[in-house]
Amino acid sequence: MRWAYLGRIGYHRALALQERLRAAILEGDGGAETLLLLEHPPVITLGRSARREHVLVSEEERAARAVELHQVGRGGDVTYHGPGQLVGYPVRRVGRGVREHVRAMTDAILALLARFGIEAYWEEDKPGVWCEAGKIAAVGVDARDGVAIHGFALNLCPRLEDFRMIVPCGLQAPVTSVAALVGERAPSLEQAARILAGDLSARWRTAPREVPAASLLEEAGS
Repeated sequence: MRWAYLGRIGYHRALALQERLRAAILEGDGGAETLLLLEHPPVITLGRSARREHVLVSEEERAARAVELHQVGRGGDVTYHGPGQLVGYPVRRVGRGVREHVRAMTDAILALLARFGIEAYWEEDKPGVWCEAGKIAAVGVDARDGVAIHGFALNLCPRLEDFRMIVPCGLQAPVTSVAALVGERAPSLEQAARILAGDLSARWRTAPREVPAASLLEEAGS
């Protein structure tokens, strides 16, 4: 499975890239399964079951803070993405194994957190990765036609006050981050991306192959 760390990239551009990669797999023209790892500028996204009242800022305030808003095809409610949050978008065939696909992502996140002494868990009734201090990662996928896009968002060192713009995933619960819990021991986004790329590849029984971000973007026409 190819993977690349793309750095900071706009939400709409990343979504278009995922759709192109999924189309290449479905068309059978040699499209490879790919893991995109990146961070977004500030953006609020609304999943298929999102309730607009879970966005707690007005359009005027959101515009003033330069926060984009997008309706998307993943499952779930409202999420916030921003700098300091590591986002992972695996584009891969899952068939009917969506639950196993999600479980691999959450298990990899739990293993990474454990490296830094953070005890966390997956909550089936409140989808996401949680620890004693609150929610630390969100997960949501769109597995249309048996090929999954979207994925996970792990709070490494985002501004936690930005999450007050929403009701995260429709839940009145605190949000935390790796940096809030372990301080300077928190890994950089690129360090965490490299760890997760290796772990996820192992869980999906494939070999990781890092590719340059520029070549991946060029290939996909992004």
